[in-house]
Amino acid sequence: MSGSAGIQQGSPAIGAAGSAPAAPGAGGTEGSGATVGSARIAVKKAQLRSSPRPKKLEKLGVYSSCKAEGACKCNSWKSQNPPPTPPRTDQQPNTVNLQDPCRSCSHTLGDHVTHLENVSEEEMNRLLGIALDVEYLNTCVHKEEDADTKQVYFSLFKLLRKCILQMGKPVVEAHESPPFEKPSIEQGVNNFVQYKFSHLPSKERQTIMELAKMFLNQINYWQLETPSQRRQRAPADDAAGYKVNYTSWLCYCNVPQFCDSLPRYETTQIFGRTLLRSVFTVMRKQLLEQARQEKDKLPPEKRTLILTHFPKFLSMLEEEVYSHSSPIWSEDFLAGSSGGPIPIHTVISAPLVARPLYYSTSPVSVDPSSCGSVSPARKNASALEPSPGGQKRKPSEPLPHEETKKLRIVGDIPMELINEVMATITDPATMLGPETSLLSAHSARDEAARLEERRGVIEFHVIGNSLNQKPNKRILMWLVGLQNVFSHQLPRMPKEYITRLVFDPKHKTLSLIKDGRVIGGICFRMFPSQSFTEIVFCAVTSNEQVKGYGTHLMNHLKEYHIKHDILNFLTYADEYAIGYFKKQGFSKDIKVPKAKYLGYIKDYEGATLMGCELNPSIPYTEFSVIIKKQKEIIKKLIERKQAQIRKVYPGLSCFKEGVRQIPIESIPGIRETGWKPVGKGKELKDPDQLYSTLKTILQHVKSHQNAWPFMEPVKKTEAPGYYQVIRFPMERNSGLSSS
Repeated sequence: MSGSAGIQQGSPAIGAAGSAPAAPGAGGTEGSGATVGSARIAVKKAQLRSSPRPKKLEKLGVYSSCKAEGACKCNSWKSQNPPPTPPRTDQQPNTVNLQDPCRSCSHTLGDHVTHLENVSEEEMNRLLGIALDVEYLNTCVHKEEDADTKQVYFSLFKLLRKCILQMGKPVVEAHESPPFEKPSIEQGVNNFVQYKFSHLPSKERQTIMELAKMFLNQINYWQLETPSQRRQRAPADDAAGYKVNYTSWLCYCNVPQFCDSLPRYETTQIFGRTLLRSVFTVMRKQLLEQARQEKDKLPPEKRTLILTHFPKFLSMLEEEVYSHSSPIWSEDFLAGSSGGPIPIHTVISAPLVARPLYYSTSPVSVDPSSCGSVSPARKNASALEPSPGGQKRKPSEPLPHEETKKLRIVGDIPMELINEVMATITDPATMLGPETSLLSAHSARDEAARLEERRGVIEFHVIGNSLNQKPNKRILMWLVGLQNVFSHQLPRMPKEYITRLVFDPKHKTLSLIKDGRVIGGICFRMFPSQSFTEIVFCAVTSNEQVKGYGTHLMNHLKEYHIKHDILNFLTYADEYAIGYFKKQGFSKDIKVPKAKYLGYIKDYEGATLMGCELNPSIPYTEFSVIIKKQKEIIKKLIERKQAQIRKVYPGLSCFKEGVRQIPIESIPGIRETGWKPVGKGKELKDPDQLYSTLKTILQHVKSHQNAWPFMEPVKKTEAPGYYQVIRFPMERNSGLSSS
């Protein structure tokens, strides 16, 4: 039979698992103490399991009720000569005798363990493991000062002791059993990698996968803050929901790390976005702080990965974690075009061994089909959008492998050559594209801003006021900061008007954060039913301008709207802003029908209405990097072609021999340049039609206002000696003046 015990919901976390738990912390990674404590318990279990059978029976007798005749009520055998506390190392072990009497009821040890006489050695060892876990939890109960924590330890203690008495397996009683949320954190991160990075080359994608495995491993060994600590830090959050998740984590993930008789689960496999949201902000901050403090200890090969790419990875993941419409948390994220689920191949699986942040991850087999060049964002929209309101980029239906091959076009460059060139310009250390010197005259406007974001210097957050829930203090501070930036940079706009729109729940603002303060933003209002968004304010504080922040802000805003399936921007730009909006792809040619926006957007006197149509296939924040890569590819291809054809051929001598005309393809070297005959294999044009066309062209040339010098031949009287220099005048051959 199975033993079970109810677990009280919510209690402070168990600390590093050594001989006794550490004091509850404010959240963090479990250090080497947990590993050492688990190893110490494992050694004790191994020693006990190798003991003689009477010694094992003595150990289990402590947890066995007396079965002597006369209905003895003794529930535990107690030795007449208990070992000293603490035990002495020089003391010889006592010989165990099944006839030794119990100090409590005077019945023998044999009377307490009669139910174990015919038990196999394997079952005996299992029960001994539970007995040592009971002893450890008993130590925890006595040393823990927090009442809630003590109660959870005591509940688990009673559960395991009952399992020894009844020879059952421990089953934790809870409101629900694992997994507690789908998709799990692990699957969500898998989806995130597919969603954002499946278009990258294999080397760069491998870098992303290593970052993802590192992140998942940190969650599996992260020490959650207690509910009471969380209430003090974030009183407005859902305290009850966190307490339920916290207690489940304690029972299913934390304690089983060193009490292996309890079933253990990985945090990332049984919890989903709810728990991740509750720990992500604190975890991200501590991980990056830890990385900065220990940067000198990092191996050189990991330094760039952790200090440069990991902050960018976490920023991108944070956006998807807190977004209400991110498709990566949909259970049918990888649904096929027919609507049925397709097998999900594991892209990332966190290793089961705790390690410091900078250790390399254990190898994981990756199915190439799960991380190919076709992004899941391109799959059928119904698979990504379980609710109204667009998610990510509208996908096209995935084709079978045979149909995905592009049709060959005459003149196409072989893919083998493209891949060879790509290998020469792609640095695997740069995760999301080559980093350019900022002093280069050809660097993109947003190059500096993109690099700063990648290093974690700046962050972008879409924020807004809310009437449905208590506003977050940090978000309110950012909104006040945005109101100040807009007021200073737009002095002609009434401050009260700016304040009203920034704090209006219908408006959102993409905020640019640097060193914890707001330095810029774009305030906008979305009209999903009309398929457009109005940009209301756009500004960057004066001392942070000319750094590419404005361009990078707009690119982030474009990607945000592509996620939400809104592909048109409208804005009224004053005379000073028209230049900026033109650089961002806006024009005065409005693509949105007037009936859709009339009466919806605010009209400003003296401003010009401008619009921008978004292309869902363009990754705007990386667009300049992609263009630069394409230019580099073309440059390399040209260099290769030039190296092949850089050969000097002798001149043609056939004309000296009286030949008047030769085929173009017979010229030496012409075919090596890639030239192909035009019109070969096609029917020749009608001569009469050609004559008519050419005659029309000639008439247009003759009627041109600048054609008069060529209408009549040059007169000798006007230009003496002309015909001695120009022996074959143009008009004698062209017939321009005579026709």
